[in-house]
Amino acid sequence: MSVSAVFKMSDFLEKAKNYIGEKVGNLAKPEASITDVDFTRVGKDGVEYLAKVSVQNPYSVSIPICEIKYSLKSSNREIASGTIPDPGSLKGSDITMLDVPVKVAHSILVTLVRDIGADWDIDYQLDIDLIIDLPVIGNFTIPLSQKGEFKLPTLSDMFA
Repeated sequence: MSVSAVFKMSDFLEKAKNYIGEKVGNLAKPEASITDVDFTRVGKDGVEYLAKVSVQNPYSVSIPICEIKYSLKSSNREIASGTIPDPGSLKGSDITMLDVPVKVAHSILVTLVRDIGADWDIDYQLDIDLIIDLPVIGNFTIPLSQKGEFKLPTLSDMFA
């Protein structure tokens, strides 16, 4: 192979890569948002919260979800994290609601007493990475983040 043939092949590959990258970059991609974060229950291991995630799939076929990763922070420190492997699929041309349960150990809540104050709530930041498998593109991560506050359970919540 001559040197000029190698350069032509290299130019062709570079142009093909740019073309594919441009086309893939313009494809519609699923969009998601955290719609709600609520206290669900107090258990023997800790307090459970539930994040609701709404995901819109622009494709007519269902798309598998590889995993959901989450991290809950308060006072700039992580108080809960986890991974939900293989949580299902996104319905084709529809909106899928996903539940992301978040468990916070009782021992962690005790260390947050300074943040609780008189109003009995905790300021939080919830980060969720929704990792889906898009055909041709491969794994695609939709990063989500929400800040807010949630009330701590009262004694009546614990015994209800």
